[in-house]
Amino acid sequence: QVQLAESGGGLVQAGDSLRLSCTASGNVFGDYKMGWFRQAPGKEREFVGGISRRLGTTYYADSVEGRFTIARDNTKMYLQMTDLRPEDTAVYFCAHTMRPDWYAARGRGDYEYWGQGTQVTVSS
Repeated sequence: QVQLAESGGGLVQAGDSLRLSCTASGNVFGDYKMGWFRQAPGKEREFVGGISRRLGTTYYADSVEGRFTIARDNTKMYLQMTDLRPEDTAVYFCAHTMRPDWYAARGRGDYEYWGQGTQVTVSS
């Protein structure tokens, strides 16, 4: 079992930056990936980005490429968000998967464990 806890959400203005954190505990050993997803009201949960624990390689959704950066530090993962826009408003979730490094896990079904989410609201 893996437990995930997000933090760092809040209310910001358009153009601001914000950093989210995700702390993993439990069976966080070996090679695994972690990812960020977000879900806006009335919309499907969508992939934001992911990172390989072993290689540190990252990959992103086109909508956030160049604005968001994922980093990891031991069992923590971070999502640095810059140039935030109102359309970035959503609940942000972190997720964990044991998929191998070569597999770009982008689908909701690719991940086995999820955090409870943290709200990010961007005002215009």
